[in-house]
Amino acid sequence: VQLVESGGGLVQAGGSLRLSCAASGSAIRAYTMAWFRQAPGKEREYLAAATWNGDSTYYADSVKGRFTISRDNAKNMVYLQMNSLEPEDTAVYYCAARPAHLSVAVSTGYDYWGQGTQVTVSP
Repeated sequence: VQLVESGGGLVQAGGSLRLSCAASGSAIRAYTMAWFRQAPGKEREYLAAATWNGDSTYYADSVKGRFTISRDNAKNMVYLQMNSLEPEDTAVYYCAARPAHLSVAVSTGYDYWGQGTQVTVSP
């Protein structure tokens, strides 16, 4: 499956952005979909994940209550709605997919990645 993120940009603190991930080559209903981010000099962070039907989700503590992952299997799309953004959210955000046989709380096993989209939050 090929993944392409979009929707990143520059936003002021307190603002919102919605990231999109367009999948092709395979139907995403067979995959757990997730969002990661990586800031300069920091390790990649597992942010959010959703099972094929969205019934089970995971959120990192750093984004819980502010970010929401959703998916539209019919459109082969995954989204990350980001509210109340903070300068600390500045990073490159990546969409990822893995076969749906692990708990969403598990951050490993993601075989497919997008190229990333930059999100910059100004003070």
